[in-house]
Amino acid sequence: MQKYILLEVPISQLQCVGLSQESDPEIFDAVRFGAVLENVVFHPDSRVVDYNDTTLTQNTRCAYPIEYITNVKVPCITESHPTNIIFLTCDARGVLPLISKLDTNQLMYYFITGYTSKVAGTEAGVDRPEVTFSACFGQPFLVLRPTVYASMLANKIVKHQAKAWLVNTGWTGNSVGKGGKRCPLEHTRAILNAIHDGSLASVEYENFPVFNLSIPVSCPGVPTELLNPAKSWQGRATEFQTEVVELARLFKENFVKFHDQSLPEVEVQTAIEIS
Repeated sequence: MQKYILLEVPISQLQCVGLSQESDPEIFDAVRFGAVLENVVFHPDSRVVDYNDTTLTQNTRCAYPIEYITNVKVPCITESHPTNIIFLTCDARGVLPLISKLDTNQLMYYFITGYTSKVAGTEAGVDRPEVTFSACFGQPFLVLRPTVYASMLANKIVKHQAKAWLVNTGWTGNSVGKGGKRCPLEHTRAILNAIHDGSLASVEYENFPVFNLSIPVSCPGVPTELLNPAKSWQGRATEFQTEVVELARLFKENFVKFHDQSLPEVEVQTAIEIS
C-alpha cells in the first residue's frame, strides 16, 4: 500500500509570463527546487525555463513555499485587525485607475460587483478580453446574498476604522491588443507599499469622472501620468471617453440584478454617471 505525507506549507502562487531577474528578483529567485511550475516551456537538457514562451498558454503559473521570499513574515498572521482592505481587479480595457480610494458605499458597490477581465489563455475558449462580474469576487461559492457579505464587510470597516482601496493590475495606455501594456509588478508593489506605510492616505486626490472614484495625483515609485488613465491613454481622447462610458454601462447593467436586494446606501453609489 502506498503511503502519502501531507505537508502543510504556506504556498504563494502567481502567473509567471515575462518573469525575469531584472523585473522581479525576489520571485525569480524563489522559483527553485521545491517550487512548482505549470504550463511553462523549458529546455529539456538544461531545464532552463523560457518565461516569455506562451505557445502552450498565456496562463503560465508558478507556486513556491512562502519562506522562499527573503523578507517574508512567518507565520503569515497578525494579532491585530487589518488597517487596509484591498480589492484587486484586472481591467483589460485600460480605463480604470491603477489605485482608487473607496468610501464605505463604494466599498460595498465594488465588492458586490466583483469586476475583472478574462484574458486570452486563462480559460478554454477565451481568445479575447472579456468583461466578467463575480459578486464578492467569488460568486460560485456564496451561500447568502452578496449584499449580506457586503454589509458585514462595511460594518467591520467602520468598526475597526480601516481604509478601503481598489487596485487595478490590468492594462494602461489602451486595451490589451491595442497597444496597452500590463501594469508592471514593480508599480503595483509600490502602490501596495504606499498603502501599507500610510503615505498614500496623505497625498492629494482628484476625481475620476463617470465612475466617481478618488484617485491620487502622486504615489511614491509610480509615474504620475499612470495614476490617471486619461493622461496615460495612447490614443484619441474621444476613444478613451467612449471606452469609459461603455465599461460604466456594463457595470450598471450588471448591478440591475441586485436592485431587489441591494442596500439603500449602495443604490446611491450607482451614481456612475453616463451622460
